[in-house]
Amino acid sequence: MSVIRIEKVSRWYGNVVAVNDITMTIGPGVTGLLGPNGAGKSTLITMMAGFLPPSTGAVTLDGVPVWRNESSYRHIGLVPETEAVYDTLTGSAFVLANAELQGLPNPGASTASAIATVAMEDAAGRRISTYSKGMKQRIKMAAALVHEPSVLLLDEPFNGMDPRQRLHLMELLRTMGADGRTVLFSSHILEEVQQVATQIEVVVSGRHAASGDYRAIRTLMTDRPVLYRLRSSDDRRLASALIGDPCTSGADLDGGSLQVQVVDFERFSRLVPSMARDLGIRLLEVAPTDESLESVFSYLVGRR
Repeated sequence: MSVIRIEKVSRWYGNVVAVNDITMTIGPGVTGLLGPNGAGKSTLITMMAGFLPPSTGAVTLDGVPVWRNESSYRHIGLVPETEAVYDTLTGSAFVLANAELQGLPNPGASTASAIATVAMEDAAGRRISTYSKGMKQRIKMAAALVHEPSVLLLDEPFNGMDPRQRLHLMELLRTMGADGRTVLFSSHILEEVQQVATQIEVVVSGRHAASGDYRAIRTLMTDRPVLYRLRSSDDRRLASALIGDPCTSGADLDGGSLQVQVVDFERFSRLVPSMARDLGIRLLEVAPTDESLESVFSYLVGRR
């Protein structure tokens, strides 16, 4: 039962701020670190693993700083996003090297167990240079698990995996979380996090945007104003009708289309077709314009 504590942590490179005054606690179970590309997720994970010092603040594992603390590596398993593995080695030799570096009493048995955990037995004797991206992800996972760490940190672990591999890894993460391990994985894909994590930490532009149970954060995301683009046979008349309904908070005619701020999506989705029919207006397009994760996170940041 290990706990990682990040307290008022910032990290900058010259004039570039990668992480800005973040405080969060990662405990047993599966936590999803969610944010758009470039949000600072990889920098946070690297600091949690003890491979990068914070510029300010502290990162601790069970109350002990992880930076320059070699003993912490015995409790942490890291799966980096980069594919910096030794392509000339076989998968088995790569995992065995990590087992020997950890000083395990029976590195061979530990290697076999870790490889079986990620279902890579059939490819273990092949060189890593022959692996697909998904297979490389799995062999990195085996290397991170070989010493049975209490903390597992994974940076975009589902990249390059086919559907079967993704389902296997998702089930593995759930099992480890249920067993009391502290598991954190990063992703910029909302659906991946939804299927695995119960606790979510959201970061955007290096800042901590939200924290908590997935359902609570999803509610925040669903309730935010959403900008929709509409094109119709009479945009001006449709705008006048929509602006008078409480499901919208604003409308703007710009560039040959109608931009509408929607605050009640369910009512809006029912209202627009019936309103257009009653007014004799032909709808040509109804589409959200700001449904990217970055727009969602920017909204969450604005609420803080």
